[in-house]
Amino acid sequence: MTAIRLSQGAAASRILGIGSTQPERVVTNDELSTIMDTDDQWIRERVGIRERRFGGTEDTVVSMAVEAGSKAIAASGLTPSDVDTVIVANCTTTVPIPNAAAQVADLIGIKAAGGFDLNAACAGFCYALASASDMVRAGSATRVLVIGSEKLTDVVDPVDRSTAIIFADGAGAAVVGPSDEPGIGPVAWGTAGDLAETITMPNGRHIYQEGQAVFRWATTKIAPIALRALELAGLQPSDVDILVPHQANLRIVEAIAKKLRQKGAREDMVVADDIVTSGNTSSASIPMAMDHMRAAGRIHSGDVALLVGFGAGLSYAGQVVICP
Repeated sequence: MTAIRLSQGAAASRILGIGSTQPERVVTNDELSTIMDTDDQWIRERVGIRERRFGGTEDTVVSMAVEAGSKAIAASGLTPSDVDTVIVANCTTTVPIPNAAAQVADLIGIKAAGGFDLNAACAGFCYALASASDMVRAGSATRVLVIGSEKLTDVVDPVDRSTAIIFADGAGAAVVGPSDEPGIGPVAWGTAGDLAETITMPNGRHIYQEGQAVFRWATTKIAPIALRALELAGLQPSDVDILVPHQANLRIVEAIAKKLRQKGAREDMVVADDIVTSGNTSSASIPMAMDHMRAAGRIHSGDVALLVGFGAGLSYAGQVVICP
């Protein structure tokens, strides 16, 4: 009988480096109040956002992914030739073909890379990170560049108060590579397809969401997913140094942190609050928040971070990682 030879991968995987980018244009709540019925206090009370970044015509899913990905490779101490696979998590490319990953790989200088896009909306980075980790451990890839890149201003009605105050543009990236010791834990993921209509693009152009329904779901269902990710990794809530939920809404972030502390997470657990100055950048929000926290000295190499993404689908995923 003919035997098929299988690839042999690494014992474990870890994040080797991270990077991010945002457009230059800062949009304040006061600026939004000039084009819609809202004001700074109303926005801060409901979603916690003070400002966000909007891209111009030169800022695209691909261009932002290239910049964030290049920074992550540099932070890893690697060169583009050391990377063999690129995954771009996104839900805002304006056309389905060609995919972003092949373009991003070529522009960064990663030649003949395996490359694909992944759409799990705001859970996309966690889905892509889990996929990259498994690929490295299975031997399908050696080092994987994982990018979340979104230009949500392309798919938001600029005068729709329910979405235009929340969503913004940017990209975050991580390089995943082999490790002797586990640096990325098992993923806890799933979907709630019965709630798919709560976040949709009904006209094919603009995002629509039932804000209250999504808020109720996220504040009740996501903390248990985070706890499940800890259980799969063999850790306790008290082991978590950094909590990085998807930056959907500051009230949701605070609710998740509160529930984890009720289950034993430490009071000094650092909680990502990038939503305040970056808005909701969907699949880019988790790696971008991590990179901003690293730059600000709020997280350090070796810290235990609990990541959890959630959004349209409805899709969710979480895992424990060791900060690079």
